[in-house]
Amino acid sequence: MGLVRFENVGLRYGSGPEVLHDIDLVLDPGSYHFLLGPSGAGKSSLLSLLYLARRPTRGMVSMFERDVTAAPRQSLPELRRRIGVVFQDYHLLDHLTAFDNVALPLRVAGVGAQRIRNDVRELLHWVGLGDKIDVEPPFMSGGEKQRVAVARAVIGQPDLLLADEPTGNLDEAMAERLMRLFEELNRMGTTLFIATHDTSLPRRFAHPVLRLDNGHLMADA
Repeated sequence: MGLVRFENVGLRYGSGPEVLHDIDLVLDPGSYHFLLGPSGAGKSSLLSLLYLARRPTRGMVSMFERDVTAAPRQSLPELRRRIGVVFQDYHLLDHLTAFDNVALPLRVAGVGAQRIRNDVRELLHWVGLGDKIDVEPPFMSGGEKQRVAVARAVIGQPDLLLADEPTGNLDEAMAERLMRLFEELNRMGTTLFIATHDTSLPRRFAHPVLRLDNGHLMADA
């Protein structure tokens, strides 16, 4: 059935024109896709449907073999816990340290304190933030915040990882390192969906490419 399935999905904001038109999309378990498209094409809108922040105006959305189009609101947090998201503007909690931001998904899932301590410290060291463990986001650079956001999204090995421009504020070496982390997660079974302006990423990491153009989704030829 697919981990994610969109059928004839449209989205509009309020009474405005549709920003997504007739979207058909299937993401199979363990698949990996890049999403390309110019600014304003609808990439962030599509991602908002995928992480269940919005419901479609029309059409059907199924995730984890459940129709979420009209699912009760109280059923959505359980599904969201299976999704990791790297937001373009990070969505970090400014009053929490890097450690506590990254630990948050594990704490919500009820993971034990010792495992949290070990896993979070190991991942923060791996992304080059071993010296920022106790630092809060207001005192970090954009690239450091980006790495904290990535670490938080992947720490729980989610079933589905969504990333909006995950390498946008990173130097080439760190971007390469994080993309290798995504590759490893994918090998372990996580489904990845990466929205990016960087057309070099699909050339370097050979995964299927989807394109959004004026709200229409199509597979790359």
